[in-house]
This record gives sequence, C-alpha cells and structure tokens, in this order.
Amino acid sequence: SLSPASALAGQESRNPGATTLPYPEKPIGKARSFPHNQAVQFTYPDEMSPCTLIRMGEPVAGGVGPNGDIVAYSSMCTHMGCPLSYDPASRDFKCPCHFSVFDSEKEGQMVTGQATENLPRIRLAYDAKTDSVTAVGIDGLLFGRQANIL
Repeated sequence: SLSPASALAGQESRNPGATTLPYPEKPIGKARSFPHNQAVQFTYPDEMSPCTLIRMGEPVAGGVGPNGDIVAYSSMCTHMGCPLSYDPASRDFKCPCHFSVFDSEKEGQMVTGQATENLPRIRLAYDAKTDSVTAVGIDGLLFGRQANIL
C-alpha cells in the first residue's frame, strides 16, 4: 500500500491535511511543429493559469522532445503575478512590472529583480511514436495559489 507521502509525490500542499488532486494530462502539440526560440502560449493546469512553451533549439536542463530542447514555464511572475514575456534575443522571461528576469535555459531560475522564487516549471512528457508533447505536472507553486490543483 502507498503511504500518503508517496501518493502525493509532486503535489504542493501547504496544509498536510488537505486533499490534493492529480495533475491532468493536457496535449500541447507536436514537437516538430513548435518554432525555434519563440513563445507558444497555453494554459495549465486550468484556464486561469497561463504558460509558455519554448523549443530552445539545443538541449537544455529538463528539456523534452527528440532533441531535449522543449521546456515550459508558468507565465506569471513569482513576485506579484504580472504577465511575463519571453525575449528570444536574451532567451529569458521578463516582467514589465518590477523587472524580474528568469532564465529559460536554466529551469526558470530567477536572475534579477524583485522575485524571490524561480518560475514554476511545467513538467512535459514526450511520445516519440506520435511526436506529441503533453503537460503532466508542475514543479513549483503557481503564483497566488496554496495548491496548483484547485
């Protein structure tokens, strides 16, 4: 039998007595269809949670796909939830509100600014047979939430 801790592995919960739900699987698209170094917008785990997928063009930490170069992150700044934009020239996410910067090639690491947390990384799965990329979970807590699954 599974212990409660292993049954909830990967789920964030600030309240140990809270019930947490499993992450949904959400198809994002075909790996080969994503443009190199351009933002692809989607929502996950629900319609209120904007996310950005990027095909970096070279293997990166946490990357999936045939080249290990596809990553995705929450598009909300961890400081105050402002919408982030992806800058292809510097390959990072920038916040227009208080100028936080997050590195897309280093698992959403906070580089500078008011934010104190890295960007939540969307866990992706890749199916080589179908070339499909699917969102399957989140590493980190989405801005403004006590749990990622409401």
